[in-house]
Amino acid sequence: MKALARWIALLLFAFIALQLFFIGRIAAMTVLDPQSTTFQRSEAWRIATQKDKLRWRQQWVAYGQISENLKRAVIASEDGNFVYHEGVDWDALEKAWNRNSKAEEVAAKRAMLAPSRARPAKIIGGSTITQQLAKNLLLSGERNLMRKGQELVLTIVLEQALSKERILEIYLNSVEWGEGVFGAEAAAQHYFRKGAGKLTPYEAARLAVMLPQPKRFEKLPGSGYVASRASTIAARMRDAQLP
Repeated sequence: MKALARWIALLLFAFIALQLFFIGRIAAMTVLDPQSTTFQRSEAWRIATQKDKLRWRQQWVAYGQISENLKRAVIASEDGNFVYHEGVDWDALEKAWNRNSKAEEVAAKRAMLAPSRARPAKIIGGSTITQQLAKNLLLSGERNLMRKGQELVLTIVLEQALSKERILEIYLNSVEWGEGVFGAEAAAQHYFRKGAGKLTPYEAARLAVMLPQPKRFEKLPGSGYVASRASTIAARMRDAQLP
C-alpha cells in the first residue's frame, strides 16, 4: 500500500509540476512573443528527416501590422463567436458533434450497401481559436481524452492570462499555412508576394480557407472549392467582430 501511495503521490506531483510549467509559459506570453510552438518543432523535425532541404518561413509581426481583413476572415471562418466566448464555444461543439454523428451514420450505411465505394465520414471540428492555439502551442498532435482535457485546461488559462487581442496575435503569427509556412507574414509573402498588412479582403479569405488543411490546399491553388469558400468567407467578414 505504501508503494502504491508513493506512486500516486509522484504522479500527482508530476501533474501539478506540468500544469505550473504550462502556466509559467503562458504567463510569459503576456510580454514575450513565443519563438516557436510544439507543433512547429514537430513539423521542423518531420520536414528535416523526410526532405532533402528544410523549407521554413516565419516572421513575427505585431497585431497592428496584420491586415484587419485577415483578422476578420480568420474569425469568420474559424470562430465567429471569438470575442464573446470564454475559450470554448459549447454551442459550436454541440453542432459539430451532431453533424459528425450523422456523417458517421451515413458513412456506415454506405459501407454496408457498397463496401467498395465506402469512404470515411467527413469530420468537422468545433474548436475555437483559443483551443487551437492551446493545442499548437504546448501539446502533441495525438487525439485522446487526456490530451483533450489538457487542452481545455490550457484554453481556460490562456483566456484568463491573455487578452483576446493577444490570443489572436499569437495565433495569427504561429498558425500553419502550408508546409514550413507559419504565420500571417510568411503566408502573405509566400502566396501573394506582399506583407500581411496589405492583404485584400479576398486574399485574406483565401488564406482563411486553408487553415483546416493547409498542406492540402497549398497544392490546390486553383481549386473551385477554395474559390467558392473564399467568396463565402469574404461575404461574412463584415459581421466578424474584432477584439
